[in-house]
Amino acid sequence: MQAGGGRGRAGEKAYHIWAMAFNGSVVLLHAFPLNAEMWRPQVDAVPAPWRVITPDLPGFGNSSEAPVTAMSGMAEHVLRTMDSLGVERAVIGGLSMGGYVTLALYRLAPERFEAMILADTRATADNEAQKEARRKMIATVRAKGAPAVADEMLPKLLGATSQREHPELSTAVRGMIESTTPDAIAAAAEAMMNRPDSTSLLASIAIPALIVCGEEDVLTPPSDARGMNQQIRDSRLELLPGAGHLSNLEAPSGFSGALHDFLTTLR
Repeated sequence: MQAGGGRGRAGEKAYHIWAMAFNGSVVLLHAFPLNAEMWRPQVDAVPAPWRVITPDLPGFGNSSEAPVTAMSGMAEHVLRTMDSLGVERAVIGGLSMGGYVTLALYRLAPERFEAMILADTRATADNEAQKEARRKMIATVRAKGAPAVADEMLPKLLGATSQREHPELSTAVRGMIESTTPDAIAAAAEAMMNRPDSTSLLASIAIPALIVCGEEDVLTPPSDARGMNQQIRDSRLELLPGAGHLSNLEAPSGFSGALHDFLTTLR
């Protein structure tokens, strides 16, 4: 999903040596196990003349690429997408798994960043309990398919306020999860399970950063967001009341307002 330009697929191009000009693009990376459609509220709200690019990660949504089992592979996919669209530098960010990919991409190619957005995510690697939960999810999706994953994840993805007051969100999120193939879910779970710890990377981030978190997020709670805010020198923190892990969908006005204000400071 790309605002103003339709949906395109990344070509398998060789990398170029760029002059690294900034052309006002924002790249937003989706959560697990959703797809780029989750960014519709923000695509419609980002101020002109910004160009918004919301790629489907490998195996998700309308992506034509096979699923990958490493965060570095997802980051390389984002670089190919940027190259194919002629985007040399951009404001790059993501929510949850999209945040993990953002940090992997910064580790790989920091020169491609104008600024960073980290939403409802964390820098730490999975601990043993979290890794075991990923293994169980892989077994579940292999045995029972994406609907079983939706049953398991929905109560954690959406905050208590959203579950109580916005049941339509559960329907929309379930639809995105159930449209994802078991292979994509299993591969992404493996990539998240094996991702490196990025805590030491935070102090080296020398660009403006926006950190957003729902106050009702139980998967990556506000304490994680505060920790990243303390370690990234030029960062601002926005906590969104009444929102859980999918804060951009649960508090779209608050999230889009924070994004709008952040982008305005960059121009």
